Amino acid sequence: MPRIQVLESHVADLIAAGEVVERPASVVKELVENAIDAGASALTVEIQHGGMTYIRITDDGCGMEPGDVETAFLRHATSKIRTEYDLEAIGTLGFRGEALAAIAAVARVEVLTRTAERDFGVSLTLEGGAVTGREEAGCPKGTTMVVRDLFYNTPARLKYMKKDAAEGAAVFAAVQREALAHPEVSMRFLRDGKQELLTPGDGQLRSAVYAVLGRDLALGFTEVKGSGEDGVTVEGFASLPACCRGSRSCQYFFVNGRFIKSRTLMAALEEAYRNQHMVGKFPGCVLHVHTRLNGVDVNVHPAKTEVKFVSEKRAFDTVYHAVRGALEGEVRRPQAVIPAARPRAHDTVTPNQTAFSAVRADPVRPVRPASPPPAARPAAYAAGPLEPTGGLPLHDFARPRFESRPVPETADKGAAAAPAECGKPPAPSSPAGAAPRPAGPSPAPERPAPAHGPQRAPAPETDTWTVRGELFHTYILVEQGEKAYFIDKHAAHERMNFDRLKAAGYTPMVQRLLTPVVFTPAPEEGAALLQNLDVLSAFGFECEDFGGGAVLVRQCPDYVDAGDVEATLLELAGTLAEGGRADPDGARDALMATMSCKAAIKGGQKNGPEELRRVAEAVMSGAVKYCPHGRPVAVELTRNQLEKLFKRA
Repeated sequence: MPRIQVLESHVADLIAAGEVVERPASVVKELVENAIDAGASALTVEIQHGGMTYIRITDDGCGMEPGDVETAFLRHATSKIRTEYDLEAIGTLGFRGEALAAIAAVARVEVLTRTAERDFGVSLTLEGGAVTGREEAGCPKGTTMVVRDLFYNTPARLKYMKKDAAEGAAVFAAVQREALAHPEVSMRFLRDGKQELLTPGDGQLRSAVYAVLGRDLALGFTEVKGSGEDGVTVEGFASLPACCRGSRSCQYFFVNGRFIKSRTLMAALEEAYRNQHMVGKFPGCVLHVHTRLNGVDVNVHPAKTEVKFVSEKRAFDTVYHAVRGALEGEVRRPQAVIPAARPRAHDTVTPNQTAFSAVRADPVRPVRPASPPPAARPAAYAAGPLEPTGGLPLHDFARPRFESRPVPETADKGAAAAPAECGKPPAPSSPAGAAPRPAGPSPAPERPAPAHGPQRAPAPETDTWTVRGELFHTYILVEQGEKAYFIDKHAAHERMNFDRLKAAGYTPMVQRLLTPVVFTPAPEEGAALLQNLDVLSAFGFECEDFGGGAVLVRQCPDYVDAGDVEATLLELAGTLAEGGRADPDGARDALMATMSCKAAIKGGQKNGPEELRRVAEAVMSGAVKYCPHGRPVAVELTRNQLEKLFKRA
């Protein structure tokens, strides 16, 4: 066994640096927090090549005395604490005295600093933790830190770094979090010479939210304010239930001005939204929790993003009641009433008509030439076999887009021809699962033989099924013998889309957008998209960084409408942000499931009988059993079970 010995100082420094400096974003976070602790009211962060070759942070804080500059780069050198009792009430962002030493150990560092009382400042250069130069220099009050060639002396760390765009996005996200944590400090961020962020520094959290998250996200927030026991308070903003997102990437929690990740606060937030938002959606927030300094322990992890509350329950209750109260107040808020248009002569209500206080309009549908006039559409589905209608076919995005089919001369000019793969609508006397009746006179309907393989014998009568209608524009009601089936049309169609994508090996047809789509995602969502441009390209999206945290989309798959591009990419960003690249096959399936969901028909949406029949066919044939997310697509109810409900059994 080798002898035990003490490591050399530079080796120990490299090991310690690995705990604090993981990537350029770690360097920026530590240096920005030092600037804030120094009392800066404005600071600028500038990076090049994702921060790997150049990081410059300039602040107008108090600066450092000439005798303290070199001492600041020694391990465990700090001005924040003196005794062990100070650890119980830490009021600054930094206190360990490890960050500067760790950064200097793995990079080339330049420091320029001056206090207000001195006429000249000090310029200090270090390389690999060793001082290589020192001189007096003229400079403004404050401190400028320049970090070059990060990890130049640790090649093993370099190979774990991501592309410049990904590292730059992580740095940007770190600056955004600090800007939200300290709205009283004006922060400016430049990447490769281009300004991407500027906060006003007016001390108003709402201003910081607008500058960092963008107008669209900010307008979806409602104000939160509350207090709990033992001086715990919370203030900030939380998203309206209708503005929840597909991931937790827009949740920002701060404790005493420090960005943290807390399962306790996350659980309190989501518990406040219980039964108020869609399943699978998550609320966003920017919440500042203030507590006594000795009410929280921040000395848990070197990154200082994990904390422990003295009373987790107290923190949970404070956040829960504050958010819940804000949401209930939002629900009770009076809504603006839009006066109805002046009635026309033929709209006047006569004594024989019933007057209604409000008229609910059907949702606006895109105008398609193949649609019949409104008068030709049935108002409701009657019990029994469905009549042929001009219902729109499902949007089959796996099928080639340009396809010509002959139209029978006997077809109704006002109705749309059904897609070839669907067959014609069934005749009134045929069950929905049976073969369609030929156009000409025929003694009896025949089921067409399959294109390949032996011809099957006709199915027994018990295998036939009939679509009896639709419930709540969401569930298809199918009768088969002594059983009834309730089919979730969205889940079933989602699975149909997913299976077609996998069977086709996913070679999407794409469409160039006449007007590129520009949107501003949350910082983590934007970073996930920019880090996975190759994955998005494989799925038909052409995206690029538009600056200022915005993403520009020039191209999308042909089955995604231009109006759904932003929502689809946000869903994909949530999947990618949760580590989808670690399992390529799983990530591919997850992305295909997301896009299948977006392209599927929606619950609550009106669909024609032919559309419903196609979905029912897929389910009743056994080809579709579960949606890509594992939910069942159909529920079975037997006649005996139904009769038991009526006490007839």
